[in-house]
Amino acid sequence: MENERATRHLRYSITLAIFAGLFVVLFIMNINLGSVSVQIKDIFQILFFQGGSETDYGIIWKLRLPRMMASIILGGALSLSGFLLQTFFNNPIAGPYVLGISSGAKLMVAIVMVMVLSKYHTVSSGVLIAAAFVGAMISMGFVLLVARAVERSSMLIVSGVMIGYICSAITDFVITFADDASIVNLHSWSRGSFSGTSWENVRVMAVVVLITSVIAFLMSKPIGAYQLGESYAQNMGVNIKWFRVMLVLLSSVLCACVTAFAGPISFVGIAVPHLVKSFLKTSKPLIVIPVCFLGGAIFCLGCDLIARTILAPTELSISSVTAVLGAPIVIGIMLKQRARG
Repeated sequence: MENERATRHLRYSITLAIFAGLFVVLFIMNINLGSVSVQIKDIFQILFFQGGSETDYGIIWKLRLPRMMASIILGGALSLSGFLLQTFFNNPIAGPYVLGISSGAKLMVAIVMVMVLSKYHTVSSGVLIAAAFVGAMISMGFVLLVARAVERSSMLIVSGVMIGYICSAITDFVITFADDASIVNLHSWSRGSFSGTSWENVRVMAVVVLITSVIAFLMSKPIGAYQLGESYAQNMGVNIKWFRVMLVLLSSVLCACVTAFAGPISFVGIAVPHLVKSFLKTSKPLIVIPVCFLGGAIFCLGCDLIARTILAPTELSISSVTAVLGAPIVIGIMLKQRARG
């Protein structure tokens, strides 16, 4: 028993150390690499001593750091949202993008942006998050109705994909009514991107994601009980009805925040929780939730770096890169499920 406990602690420590090392390396690489390369010694001067040239200072503090913070915060939020949805549906393929929840949020944000930008030049972050949340909840409602009607998880996923296609089609139709100045921003946002993030955006998303993530972490004990079955959770004193409502609300808020600021980003919510649980060899929420958040931040930092640099100065959409890296993982999960079945 003691040996097993020591082995678990060693595995957790090694995984956390590897993740922390990857995070630091990717953090530095994201600051260093780009259309203008900034030397490592200059990076430390600018970050800690307010030194360096004025040009490098502006590039790091006004462009790269806000973008990096967005990829860290929103990547962690997307991964945590996927973990909560997988817990809710008891399905490793469940995720905000695959279930069409991101597409529903995208649709409502597009409608609000077209309506507001046609009269005003800007739209507040709070309005975008609220619109995305409404869209996410509408899509989630359809998914829950389908979940009651079908028994097989494969049909649930197919239904989610169909909801996503419908919402994306309506979004494209809505965008045709936007004026020329708005179409460029809408097109870039609808493909998924962390570019153009301001420090004001970072502050808003940090507050929303931090509060939601803390609530999710505080629910670790009932989430762990729910993973062992509804009957077990009820016997442990968990109010199943309110618990399921909280899971839906928390995952929708996280998904809405990501979509409002960065657009729909695919496969992160499925791939990262699966990888984290595979590395840790456990599904305990108390351990998985913080590491899952860190894993999502690392995954999006790496994908954003690839999106910015691989075809520079042309920039790829973040969703394209996450799909290329995340889709094989999802296929592997499905094949593993089929082999077990």
